[in-house]
Amino acid sequence: MPELTSLVPMAFVADVERSIAFYAKLGFTVRNTVGEPGRVTWAWLKNGGANLMLARASDPVDAAAQAVLFYVYGPDVPAMHAELAAAGVSVSAITSPFYAPRGEFRVTDPDGYAFMVTHSD
Repeated sequence: MPELTSLVPMAFVADVERSIAFYAKLGFTVRNTVGEPGRVTWAWLKNGGANLMLARASDPVDAAAQAVLFYVYGPDVPAMHAELAAAGVSVSAITSPFYAPRGEFRVTDPDGYAFMVTHSD
């Protein structure tokens, strides 16, 4: 079996442009889109080594049914927490479970996808 070079999740969202704006607060930039302004149907976002694709859902997105948990890693959890809170993103309290002794916190995107922000080392 050949070695994989990357894994990129694709999340189905109600409004791709709304999601692009949300993920910009997490430091993601748009690498590619399909569609026209006001009607973007797909986007590829990137922040450092993190990649995420967004696609407009054909059915209503049910936030309670989102069964994926995304982990986002960075060097300074308290700084990321403060920066996101200052940008108006709703962030949970920082906790320190055994697997994240330097802390982690939760952010939920507009479609109910949960992102756990934690330390990279």
